[in-house]
Amino acid sequence: MEPQEANGYSDNGGGDGATTKVMDPARLQDGLTTFYWWFQGVHGYASIVICVFGIVTNLFNVTILMRKDMRTPTNIFLMWLAISDILTMVPYIPFAAHFYCPANITPFSHPERFTYGWIMYMLAMVNFVATTHTVSIWIGVALAAVRFVQMKSTSRGPVAKERRIYQVKVVTLAIYVLSCVVLIPNYMTNKLERVERDNVSFYAMEDIKLATNETKNITIINVVTYAVVAKIIPCILILVFSGSLVYTLTLKGRNRRRRLATSSCSNNSKYSRQATTTRMLLVVIILFIITELPQGILILLSASVPGFYTEVYLSLGDLMDFIALLNNSINFVLYCIMSQQFRLRFAQMYLRRRVRLKAVNSETMTNSEKLILREPFTRTTGAE
Repeated sequence: MEPQEANGYSDNGGGDGATTKVMDPARLQDGLTTFYWWFQGVHGYASIVICVFGIVTNLFNVTILMRKDMRTPTNIFLMWLAISDILTMVPYIPFAAHFYCPANITPFSHPERFTYGWIMYMLAMVNFVATTHTVSIWIGVALAAVRFVQMKSTSRGPVAKERRIYQVKVVTLAIYVLSCVVLIPNYMTNKLERVERDNVSFYAMEDIKLATNETKNITIINVVTYAVVAKIIPCILILVFSGSLVYTLTLKGRNRRRRLATSSCSNNSKYSRQATTTRMLLVVIILFIITELPQGILILLSASVPGFYTEVYLSLGDLMDFIALLNNSINFVLYCIMSQQFRLRFAQMYLRRRVRLKAVNSETMTNSEKLILREPFTRTTGAE
């Protein structure tokens, strides 16, 4: 999620370089711009609600997933994903409250909202949020890859588990560090400027003149790097690993279905669980691709097609932000729907209910089924 616009001026999201442009009222006749002004009226309040919900539920995720009995390689990834989502949403609340509430705030109607201090806060938030969101995406990639490797691996037992947990911690640390390094061009591109217009003075993000002859080389590097590294490549990798996992589950299910024709009902129920997992996996993949891939494509078009940024990208900025916030906040709901163990732990810890985890007879289950019952799902990987 990258903040795109703030009532009357725009910054293209930290990821693709910040810019400042005052929207031309004449463009209200355009359909996309009309939608921009309409959605801006509800974006601030809706975003605050989503952020508050997402922060609270992600705190639930962290406290549940860090329990000793929930300690698995997958759950460690999910815990750090929840932390990254929290870090993404926390700074967005004051940003949305200041620049979007009430609606239709512009530098000309409320110049006191566009002071040096608040635009500096926006600059810091743009860089910070671009980094945390990049971390979230790549944790999703790592989770999909590790989950696929687990399904293929024949190594089991406590020693193998501890080795995988150590590897997960190393990969997570590398993702956090490399995300900061890769986005250095982004940090260098975003700057502030003082604007004097129509006898009104205010501060705003510097105009980067995207897709024009005046576009700086570092801006192009920033835009392309963010679109490719933080959007398009992760989506492709998620699709590859998750698609391979779906194929593996489907192939195993097909072979098992032939063998289960004369088997017990318990064996049939095991296949049913795998079939359900596969269907959920498809939903997870679709949600992730719908959220991230269009943003990457739009950013590349903004950098290469003259006028696309001002005529199309800016008008859809608030909508893309809101969809990204939903993506950051929905994991808790998905875990509760898809993981019985997560639901039971949540009831034990926060609803004060006495519940018993159903005993699992590991002697009669396949390795993949143990993993499915053992670990909750996540929308960002399609691997659970």
